[in-house]
Amino acid sequence: MEWSNVTWFLTALGAVVVLLTRVRLGGTVVDGTGHGAGRHGYSAALLRVHTLVGVITLLGWIVALATGQREIAFVALAGWWLLALIGLLLLARWLPSGGKHSEDTQGDSWGSGAGLSVLGHVGMVVGVGYFTFVTITDRL
Repeated sequence: MEWSNVTWFLTALGAVVVLLTRVRLGGTVVDGTGHGAGRHGYSAALLRVHTLVGVITLLGWIVALATGQREIAFVALAGWWLLALIGLLLLARWLPSGGKHSEDTQGDSWGSGAGLSVLGHVGMVVGVGYFTFVTITDRL
């Protein structure tokens, strides 16, 4: 197994997660209105921070991989962990609510519902764990 191939592949997948999160949530209602009782909205500012941190982190990580600079990689790694945390906060909107008037969770399909979000953001946490391993063990 070539570490750099896996690292580049996971970097590309991280870019896809940032992009899809922006595309999927960028055009929806974000202030909580338009949802039934017990349905959670999310902050538009949180989505903007997710996108901004994602782009900056991705650029820094690519520079670190291309140059082999561990210092840049550690800074980018902090960005990856922040990005994963923000993604999990965005994912929290799918948590069920036990309110008396809350709606049932909608059926999930590949492009809508929680399935794609869970896959992307939990996968991102696993990928960032891998990036941490690669950085700490000097396998950039």
